[in-house]
Amino acid sequence: MIAAGKRLELLRQLMPKAGTIGYLMNPDNPNRELDNVQDAARSLGQQILVLNAHGGREIETAFTTIAKERVTGLLVASDPLFFDRRDQLIALATRQAIPAIYYLRAFCQAGGLLSYGNNLTDMYRQVGMYTGRILNGERPADLPVLQSTKFELVINLQTAKALGIEIPPTLLAIADEVIE
Repeated sequence: MIAAGKRLELLRQLMPKAGTIGYLMNPDNPNRELDNVQDAARSLGQQILVLNAHGGREIETAFTTIAKERVTGLLVASDPLFFDRRDQLIALATRQAIPAIYYLRAFCQAGGLLSYGNNLTDMYRQVGMYTGRILNGERPADLPVLQSTKFELVINLQTAKALGIEIPPTLLAIADEVIE
């Protein structure tokens, strides 16, 4: 879950003078991203507002809170709920002109501003190798736990332009893909 903290750092590079940054999460997801985000926020001196959403209506409510609390940026948690609702999230972020960072490239391909997360091609390769080892007779209990080692940063310049945001050259230089 280290990627969640890195997403916060990247959002701060985009907006070094950010006020409060929202962290949208599904409280039903047992992942430990929130701890990582809070640790990263403390180390950056960044104020975080945790927003919970279980579904579509609560996502709308979260964006109402974002406007009311004058949140200046949004970090979206890694969660299948948010992947399924990516069009809704992107539309709401665009409507409110909130710079947001997501966890998969599919968000940027759908019009989101930034994404930083696992390289799915590499993850699928690892799964295939693991499966091959099991099919060749290794016991799953004897295999090591693997974590992703390849992450990718994707930037959507069309969205940045629509939001009136200039992407710093330092972010452009480290991007794995820039959508023009």
